[in-house]
Amino acid sequence: MSVLPLGRSRTDQELRPQQRRNRRRNLRAALLFISPWILGFLVFTLWPVLYSGYLSLTDYDVINDPNFIGLENYGQMLEDPKIRLALWNTFIYTVFSVPVHIIVSLLLAMLLNRVTGRASGFFRTVFYLPKMTPPVAIGILLLLLFNGQNGLVNGVLGWFGIPGPSWTTDPAWIQPGLIIMSLWTLGASTIILLAALQNVPQELYDSARVDGANSWQTTWRITLPMISGSLFFLTIVNTIAAFQTFTEAYTAYFGSGNSTYSNDAALFYAIYLFQQAFEFLHMGYASAMAWLLFVIVLVVTIIQMVVGRRMVYYEGDGNG
Repeated sequence: MSVLPLGRSRTDQELRPQQRRNRRRNLRAALLFISPWILGFLVFTLWPVLYSGYLSLTDYDVINDPNFIGLENYGQMLEDPKIRLALWNTFIYTVFSVPVHIIVSLLLAMLLNRVTGRASGFFRTVFYLPKMTPPVAIGILLLLLFNGQNGLVNGVLGWFGIPGPSWTTDPAWIQPGLIIMSLWTLGASTIILLAALQNVPQELYDSARVDGANSWQTTWRITLPMISGSLFFLTIVNTIAAFQTFTEAYTAYFGSGNSTYSNDAALFYAIYLFQQAFEFLHMGYASAMAWLLFVIVLVVTIIQMVVGRRMVYYEGDGNG
């Protein structure tokens, strides 16, 4: 005769194997449902990443078999002046475009937050629609809007007596033009920040007004801390995207095959990587460049995460 532990019925003891079987059945079902994603990740993401790491150690031109050369590709990058130019252009673009993107998105979100009723849905749609524009079309639109001779931007500046610069030919104005044009796709960031603004408790604003706080003080002390999580998320996402900027600049300045003096100002790292891989067929060198970009983005993201822990407010943890 078996003796059951105190406080435990035979029914509980009999249910345990059944519960374990149910858990295993649920696990198998879950793995079955996500197996297409797992297979796609292994075949189309993990394997290419690992294989590119191997190719970065080889001399490979697609036509012939890879020839193992060790770290020569990485050493060559240290001596390549265009690597430094492309990294510098990409860094400058990221440093300026990300804050501008976040600030303009926040201002638009604060304006949309004041709109109520049916107009709110209409304006949210209007602000998001440009995000659906294909990147190639944005590159062509850049040339049309910022043309130094008859572009719309210089035409508008001319109404106020301001002589417009040569946005697409003057190296000093190419990156400002690209940064301004990048605002065309800020609709997604605006909608995310609008949702964050609408989740800020109204009671906090009411209490602040009772204490005599003005609009600037409520924005600085309440709004920004309460939406800091969304701002932090958008900062990381847009930083990663800025480091990989390619299509718009390539379409506007390299897609036609022209090699004018101004192209160096638009030579971003991803563009130079593409040229090495698919124009010069230096696949091994391009793979090494890709891994360098991965390391740079990883380091920048880790720094942002460390800083974000001190500056981002998460509801419920009491930290700000």
